[in-house]
Amino acid sequence: MNRVDQCFADLKAAGKKALIPYITGGDPKPNLTVELMHTLVESGADIIELGVPFSDPMADGPTIQLACERALAHNTSLKDILGMVKEFRETNTKTPVVLMGYLNPVEVMGYETFANLAKASGLDGVLVVDMPPEESQELAGYLKENDLKMIFLMAPTTPDARAKTICEHGSGYLYYVSVKGVTGSAALDVADVKANLDRIREKTDLPLGVGFGIKDGQTAAAVAKVSDAVIVGSALVRCIEENENAPEVIKQKLSSLMKEMREAMDA
Repeated sequence: MNRVDQCFADLKAAGKKALIPYITGGDPKPNLTVELMHTLVESGADIIELGVPFSDPMADGPTIQLACERALAHNTSLKDILGMVKEFRETNTKTPVVLMGYLNPVEVMGYETFANLAKASGLDGVLVVDMPPEESQELAGYLKENDLKMIFLMAPTTPDARAKTICEHGSGYLYYVSVKGVTGSAALDVADVKANLDRIREKTDLPLGVGFGIKDGQTAAAVAKVSDAVIVGSALVRCIEENENAPEVIKQKLSSLMKEMREAMDA
């Protein structure tokens, strides 16, 4: 069983919801990423989303855009990110890792090569932000051959017919974007999120994760009540940005925020 499926099955049996943090690989420096991944797991992460830095991250707000710039300043590539996953797997064989990024680096590497290297690194899933499900068949085929999940985004504005298409093509879990905006957006209407998740659940049995707008224990707990997973990115990346040259402070801040969210979700 893929680690993503196993994780959600274990959490469901325990009556818990998944906490899924996002950080950008290579930010603030490539040699720190694996340490930060372990810090996140030790502080309550169930699945890690690892961002692939890209020069034009269109779905991301300024916080994650700047994280990509910091990582790219060190020439962090997709191959480097897969190397980080492989290093993480040397001491953690249980926690699922999902790559989140844009199509261009994957396309340059080649779908088959990417899928094979991803499997060899110990990766569990891929979320390509700018790949529509209608155009995903070739990549999805190579990923499926390697037991890798193809995860898709869904927005509050997604109409029912398109939501059905996304559900049919997706695997692992669905990433529901909770607000109409880019990552780091502030407005979060949990009642609206619940209504949309109820509508999506009529179309799929996949776990539903919610991201965008989650910044602390209170918002994490509120979203956990209506979803299967809480996804947090910008709040963590901001901790990295504010303490760019102090690795120990970064780890302390990430750990503190993750523990706050985990405790609030489990309360």
